[in-house]
Amino acid sequence: MTSDHMIPIQVEVAMSPDERQIGLMERPFLPATAGMLFRYPESQAATRGFWMYRTRLPLDIAYLNEAGVIVSLHQMTPCPPKKGRRCPRYPSGRPFSAVLEMNEGFFGAHEVDVGDQLLPPMTPPREHACPSSRHATPRGSSAQD
Repeated sequence: MTSDHMIPIQVEVAMSPDERQIGLMERPFLPATAGMLFRYPESQAATRGFWMYRTRLPLDIAYLNEAGVIVSLHQMTPCPPKKGRRCPRYPSGRPFSAVLEMNEGFFGAHEVDVGDQLLPPMTPPREHACPSSRHATPRGSSAQD
């Protein structure tokens, strides 16, 4: 693939603490090319992560640096509500400034990987183009300390 291979996506942006806490909880469906972008006002520690409490959909998660470059990727499995705080956490392992969640398998199906970048990087519009090469990059439940 080349750096001009772009994957258009539509994202809902969660910027406030309340929006980030709720995330994709209780959503029964997510369109194939839709996701949620979580933006933070400052860099988050590598030990911070997301969990799937009350999230019904299996998700791919991409942790992004301030330039919108993916620093780590994970697949997250729904956690039954009865598990509560015992739901597994998915820490980034690297400092991050934003997170993109998409349906499980989205990143693999589009050859999106660490080092790719969300374009335009970290801008407020709700529609972004995700490249799927390592020369240009993309970016997505709820955050947990």
